[in-house]
Amino acid sequence: MSEKTGRVTIPTDLDVIPQTLELMKKWGADAVRDCDGTDFPQELQAVDAKIYSTYYTTRKDNDWANANPEEIQQMYVMTPFYTAEGDNLKIPLMKGLYPDMLKPNCRDDITRWWEVIDRTVGEVVPISSWNYDVKTGEVSVEAVPFHDYTVSFLAYIIWDPVHMYNAVTNDWQDVEHQITFDVRQPKTHEYTMKRLRKFIEDHPYVNVLRFTTFFHQFTLIFDEQAREKYVDWYGYSASVSPYILEQFEREVGYPFRPEYIIDQGYYNGQYRIPSKEYQDFQAFQRREVAKIAKEMVDITHEYGKEAMMFLGDHWIGTEPFLEEFASIGLDAVVGSVGNGATLRLISDIEGVQYTEGRLLPYFFPDTFCEGGDPVKEAKVNWVTARRAILRKPIDRIGYGGYLKLALDFPEFVEYVQSVCEEFRELYDNVKSCVPYCVKKVAVLNCWGKMRAWGCHMVHHALYQKQNYSYAGVIEALAGAPFEVSFISFADIKERPEILKDIDVLINVGGADTAHSGGQWWCEEAIVTAIKQFIYQGGAIIGVGEPSAHQANGRFFQLANVFGVEEERGFTLGYDKYNWETQDHFITEDCTGSIDFGESQKNIYALEGTQILAQQEREVQLAVNTFGEGRAVYLSGLPYSFENSRLLYRAILWSTHSEQELHKWFSTNYNVEVHAYPANKKFCVVNNTYEPQETTVYKGDGESFTLSLKENEIIWYQI
Repeated sequence: MSEKTGRVTIPTDLDVIPQTLELMKKWGADAVRDCDGTDFPQELQAVDAKIYSTYYTTRKDNDWANANPEEIQQMYVMTPFYTAEGDNLKIPLMKGLYPDMLKPNCRDDITRWWEVIDRTVGEVVPISSWNYDVKTGEVSVEAVPFHDYTVSFLAYIIWDPVHMYNAVTNDWQDVEHQITFDVRQPKTHEYTMKRLRKFIEDHPYVNVLRFTTFFHQFTLIFDEQAREKYVDWYGYSASVSPYILEQFEREVGYPFRPEYIIDQGYYNGQYRIPSKEYQDFQAFQRREVAKIAKEMVDITHEYGKEAMMFLGDHWIGTEPFLEEFASIGLDAVVGSVGNGATLRLISDIEGVQYTEGRLLPYFFPDTFCEGGDPVKEAKVNWVTARRAILRKPIDRIGYGGYLKLALDFPEFVEYVQSVCEEFRELYDNVKSCVPYCVKKVAVLNCWGKMRAWGCHMVHHALYQKQNYSYAGVIEALAGAPFEVSFISFADIKERPEILKDIDVLINVGGADTAHSGGQWWCEEAIVTAIKQFIYQGGAIIGVGEPSAHQANGRFFQLANVFGVEEERGFTLGYDKYNWETQDHFITEDCTGSIDFGESQKNIYALEGTQILAQQEREVQLAVNTFGEGRAVYLSGLPYSFENSRLLYRAILWSTHSEQELHKWFSTNYNVEVHAYPANKKFCVVNNTYEPQETTVYKGDGESFTLSLKENEIIWYQI
């Protein structure tokens, strides 16, 4: 029997007490929580449900922050480039930044912790050649005319970026700006542990402390108009202070430079190939964050409460797929589900008792307003999340925001009820069961498991023009019947035998980014190991500019493997004659023009390569053999049901497994089949909000026709 209630968390507030009880019954919720800017109602403290309390380790205590200004958190910021017109240049530090969020740190030695760089020649300007005027907020530089200069400086975070975001989004007027204090520093560390104990003692009705999160906010900076200026959900630039950096220096044995964080103004975004120093800093931060986070979790357990971490906000240093995370001892992780990839980012976490996903939309006024369509957003979110749930389910779902906003949309309330009921049915059928997997797929990039399922994310799950053609591959894999892992170039260099445990490598991204690999493709041991893997029967799929780095007479370092190369002007003198398009197993389900997204330009095929799609003599899809192995090249692959099917076929073809197509398979790519042999069940899922017809193939090759209603899922016994 399926569970009829439970596995659902809803938000509440002081002004929606009866409505909370009504919705808990309607949605079958067994947990209730508070939200940012709200208080938990006293009338609900005895409710028959788990009570989550959002706990802020670094804010909501301005008295402490104002009394200890030297222990307010800090971040590194770089000014824009300024060009000297003469031999003296004045650079305003705060131009382009929201003045109520950041304040330059002049308390510590700026000659040690700040850096002025001549960007024209890439050299640090001597300390004797610049000075800072506190009154004007400007750095004066003895400059070389027409050279470009930047200043990298430490700034105090005097308004927590997430609190600011919530205040701006929800139009909170005259709200007190919450200051971010630094739990890593001794005085605040000691105070924080006492503060945590007091909070638990003052809230005996709370069952679960939802830490939001621990200590360091991902990089989020706003401009003068309170608009987001720079966002990196993985950014470490707001996890610094002289106290922390001095610790780092003692541990690694070399002096710290601001440039290790600033990275020419790129702030080590995940598209940047990480330097050794930056990776050293990340590893140091993970160890230190885990150590103090464990203290807080131990205190929580001492009081008989559960410790839950929100995978967002101040989550830097708690990378969930690396070994330090398990040492924290958390009971649960909860995160926002923007798509299938972000769901797997939560559900694949090991070492916790349960995982929970916050489905979209959040109950915020940007969606729940006149003219808003929260039902549409919820439907899209559920369809994308459900694909991933069927591969690796989270244990719970829930919603965030302000409940009273949702109550004005009765159709949304009704739809959420159906989602909650369906989730419980899915979980009942697939819990504790490994689904049928066709092949073992490994995504290869510079980050490996550190960025598992997070590849190509910048603003969390938001796609951008430059990345959606690549992120679509990860999204397709999130709900596909494959065993997916994420490996780095360093993994292959250290343990080339790792390739023996996979069927196909996938390398996705633009040239010289961390995702495609850049200069790593000049590492002889790595290239040789990969070529040998393919030559002896392995498979590789490249999307965008795989293996691209200009060196040794090639741009694609695996040009002879993929059978394609990119024209960059160096080979215009060579004529190209291979332009004929051919039919192929991979494209048999394509009903019209294939969507390659932004599509990589100037790709041409080498002799002997089969072209499956090209436009105006630019190859978009091609296949090639290399020894006993096979390679597939795609210029881009945005997420869609049709493209997911194309990738599925590409994986089968590249692994010499075409004969396995009609096994747990739907002939209609809008419909998918998921099998669970251990539970002796399988399901057929309509991923659209339209009726669909299909032929379903079971694991033994037998088939049957099926009609499905919109968004319908049907379960069968094997």
